[in-house]
Amino acid sequence: MDFDPRFKERMIRELGIEEWKLFESAAKQSPPVSVRLHPRKYTGTLDTASEVPWCRQGRYLDRRPVFTLDPAFHAGGYYVQEASSMSLWHILDKIAKDRETLTILDLCGAPGGKSTLIAEWLDGKGILVSNEVIRSRSQILKQNLMKSGYDNIIVTQNDPADWGEVKGLFDIIVTDAPCSGEGMFRKDPKAIQEWSEVNVHHCSLRQKRIVEDVMPVLKKDGMMIYSTCTFNHEENIDNIEDFCKRLGLQSIDIGLDNFENVTKIRKNEVTGYQFYPHKIKGEGFFVAVMQKSGTVESPVRHPERYFTFPAKRKNLQYWNHGLCPATILLWLQIKQAPFTP
Repeated sequence: MDFDPRFKERMIRELGIEEWKLFESAAKQSPPVSVRLHPRKYTGTLDTASEVPWCRQGRYLDRRPVFTLDPAFHAGGYYVQEASSMSLWHILDKIAKDRETLTILDLCGAPGGKSTLIAEWLDGKGILVSNEVIRSRSQILKQNLMKSGYDNIIVTQNDPADWGEVKGLFDIIVTDAPCSGEGMFRKDPKAIQEWSEVNVHHCSLRQKRIVEDVMPVLKKDGMMIYSTCTFNHEENIDNIEDFCKRLGLQSIDIGLDNFENVTKIRKNEVTGYQFYPHKIKGEGFFVAVMQKSGTVESPVRHPERYFTFPAKRKNLQYWNHGLCPATILLWLQIKQAPFTP
């Protein structure tokens, strides 16, 4: 595995030479295998495997079986998910207590790892809207969510900018942003070949655009959970600092460093958490939580955003049926209205 010299230089600057050697060694090893058990549907023997520390439904497996030969896999009894990203379960436990009235948007939902986790965490309460802008990926997302068996889910296929039509709709927005994929190098050798500093910068700009566009739909005091599967500060902690400066957000420390070897990243007044594959049993992952401290109707746009990205698309769906955002708002209001006999 040959890393781009510029990537190596960045990582040595961040980790130091000795820790870089540990990172490089871990990157050459096979990734751990982990699954997340459905709390209501799974009845097999995987529950005896070792538990993922930050997700009580997560399990590490000693080897990778042929999942497609297991009926429990096809029935939604468990979901094959990378362990680091399961930290979302712990985060939801920390920031939300009353699940009955929660509305959650998973903005970049496909293929469904985080959306199925949210659905299982909600356990039939509240509402989950799972969105994916790419049509082919939205179909995969829909199939995985259907296997979860819950009926409090809407699947949509829309650009983040279109959600601005309905303001103050969601209590929590989960943004697992498209990124340069540094944390997936040992799973996907192509990601190593495609890495470049130019791509890192373009990813950072796209992430800014995505978060900017969706901010109006987050309620005042609502929570934004931002994550990537990459290591560099430009896409991670630098973006968190930028969001907090421009978009009326406040960084929230959710204590993930209480788990052994999860690294807290601090910059000025903001906090994020980094999962390094040489420190934890999982892949590279970054996550941070921010709270909307005020209403920012017209956020300060990043100056480069309009020179990089295509125009927004409008093709919102509820399963296979077209719905506009205003219709979804009405549906949510009816769904959550108290029953009066």
